[in-house]
Amino acid sequence: MRILLVVLACLALPALAAEPALRPSARLLFKQPELLQPGQCVRYEEGGDGWVVTDPVFFLKGEVLAAEVRTRHLGPCPVVAGKTLAHYSRDEFNRHAQAFPCVAEGVAERDEQSGVVRVRVADWETPYAKKAENAGRLYRGMFIERKLEKGMEIELEADLLSVCDR
Repeated sequence: MRILLVVLACLALPALAAEPALRPSARLLFKQPELLQPGQCVRYEEGGDGWVVTDPVFFLKGEVLAAEVRTRHLGPCPVVAGKTLAHYSRDEFNRHAQAFPCVAEGVAERDEQSGVVRVRVADWETPYAKKAENAGRLYRGMFIERKLEKGMEIELEADLLSVCDR
């Protein structure tokens, strides 16, 4: 009987290893799918750092069009020699944001499942200060490198969004 259990365990392990890992965004869609139903108002926020004096909060607000779990191959993150993410130019930061999620140098590439939400943009407020150019996806009326317009569609991971009132 023990041999049978060992054989079954050995056969099951490769099957489990082949399944892509779940990112937090995919877990959210599985555990609470009602939060991101089509028509739901959602908000993506950046900023607000600090304890006493806080940075301004910038946002993008819209309506959920669809939400799904997708398997994505995580390749290496783009690296700019001699710079940390905090010192990237806007173009360098955009390349990193488009590749994200990605793996650090020296980490094996892999597949993971992400919860992706398609949002129709309704309203936004973006930073214009030079110091914000590598701080997030929102900058000078843009989402990464696309000019923000009412009605445009973007995709974000589910765990980056919060539910909002209309």
